[in-house]
Amino acid sequence: FATPWHISEAAIESLEKGYTMYTSNLGMPELRQELSRYLKNNYNLEYDADGELLITVGVSEALDLAMRAILDPGDEVIMPDPCYVSYNPCVVLAGGTPIMVPTNEQNNFEISAADIEARITSRTKAILIGYPANPTGAVMSRDKLSEIAEVARRHRLLVISDEIYAKLVYGVEHTCVATLPGMKANIILLGGFSKAYAMTGWRIGYAAAPREIIAAMTKIHQYTMMCAPTMGQVAAIEALKSGEDSATEMVKDYNRRRMVMVKGLCDIGLSCFKP
Repeated sequence: FATPWHISEAAIESLEKGYTMYTSNLGMPELRQELSRYLKNNYNLEYDADGELLITVGVSEALDLAMRAILDPGDEVIMPDPCYVSYNPCVVLAGGTPIMVPTNEQNNFEISAADIEARITSRTKAILIGYPANPTGAVMSRDKLSEIAEVARRHRLLVISDEIYAKLVYGVEHTCVATLPGMKANIILLGGFSKAYAMTGWRIGYAAAPREIIAAMTKIHQYTMMCAPTMGQVAAIEALKSGEDSATEMVKDYNRRRMVMVKGLCDIGLSCFKP
């Protein structure tokens, strides 16, 4: 899909008005305030716009910042395999060691609490998960995510939860990991605008986390990116204010395409996990 026109139009208008300067390192205050309201309205999560939210150059930068902020050389991060292509390199580039947990069609590409716990060592720093998942399309239930959260709490591990695909679910409900009991203080929640609002090229993401983690991530962000693109931030404000109808319609069409592809692959005899 192309970005909904009203979102692009907001950015065009900002350019015409000369909004082409740097923003705050944290991101535009209005965007952080809208994002704070969004997280409250959708998940009943309270994040302070002034210190617990950071606007990034897509979720990929947010992931990179998180790893560089929390990892010491040799620290381990447990994650599912397969996973998004950037997960493993981001850990390695930050000096960490990825610990992969194999998943497959037989277990619905879901990482289990037991498999995670079996891989915890004295060097384990965090658990990295991304559900709904890229590339598998798997969505984990609240009960199974709660089991992982319990392991994280018991071993005092951080959880980095990439939830960029939160709105792209079909017939099931997405659970935001930060809503699980006792998790908000131990999670780096990553999200963005690329998928739900067809804004992949605008490069706007965010991190929501405890104040001290956001402060550390911002120090790195300040000297690598300075700030996310100004016009992209303006577009993201419009998406949060008025983009829900467009997002809903796109999900309906994605669902239609999903069913066509799954049926076609099954009809020619290929095993196909239904996203």
